[in-house]
Amino acid sequence: MSLLIIIGITLLVLGMTNPTNNIAVKRMAGILRIAGILVVILGIFSSAIRMVEPGKVGVKSLFGKVQPATLSSGLNIINPLAKVELFDITTQSYTMSGSEQERSQQSDGPIRVLSADGLEVTIDMTVLYRVNPRQAPAIRREIGPGNTYIDKIVRPTARTRIRDNAVMYNAIDLYSKKRDEFQANIFESIRSDFETRGIVLENLLVRNVSLPESVKMAIEAKINAEQEAQKMQFVLQKETQEAERKRVEARGISDYQRTISASLNDRLLKYEQIKVMQNLVKTNNSKVIILGDSNNASMLINDK
Repeated sequence: MSLLIIIGITLLVLGMTNPTNNIAVKRMAGILRIAGILVVILGIFSSAIRMVEPGKVGVKSLFGKVQPATLSSGLNIINPLAKVELFDITTQSYTMSGSEQERSQQSDGPIRVLSADGLEVTIDMTVLYRVNPRQAPAIRREIGPGNTYIDKIVRPTARTRIRDNAVMYNAIDLYSKKRDEFQANIFESIRSDFETRGIVLENLLVRNVSLPESVKMAIEAKINAEQEAQKMQFVLQKETQEAERKRVEARGISDYQRTISASLNDRLLKYEQIKVMQNLVKTNNSKVIILGDSNNASMLINDK
């Protein structure tokens, strides 16, 4: 009940009390009654108007019974006897993280799950959700007032569904190639659970997957081995290409020599010899020229 209504009723009671016949007192009592009536009317009027802030909806309850209609943002006229509770319908987040900086009322520590191969995996995740405005009365009636739905629905549902889906994957798959598939499966399972309780799941973010230290070392060793194997494969490929280049070069030289050998004969050699001697004779240097072969040789001496 509005404070103004209580004050007005008090003034009315005082004004109706008339222990004396004094005219001044009677006049004051009349003023108190009028003032009490005006204050009661003002209190009723103010109680009948409720303002709902942006991003929220109002849920009405009258004599302990939740009303099905909600109050939208802005000014609303209601039954003065009704009680109004506000529900936040903006996007909210529930974070599971090991970082102290992200700890708040709507956060929790990282969730530890068992993978299909029996290893304990630590997952950091954020759930983005909001209250369905049309379902706010049902949430108030079935779950409770205020942010009760966070502890009763959001937190247990998210953590349970994460564990239920994690057991279907190996630890290394969660860490690498099947991480997106894991996130999509969790999203669908949580979304359906939230919808039945009047909550809309907007997004689900798997931010970090931490493996046991022994598994991390094994993965790093495997990655290093794969990199070394790729490096060796590159070297072998390069050497193979170089060997192929040398074989092609040798084949070309062999073909050239074979072609030259096939085209050489005594007459061609004699002709080439004569051309060389002609060039020597034309020079101005002193020279000794031997003509013929070992059986029939002659010498030409030129001292110019």
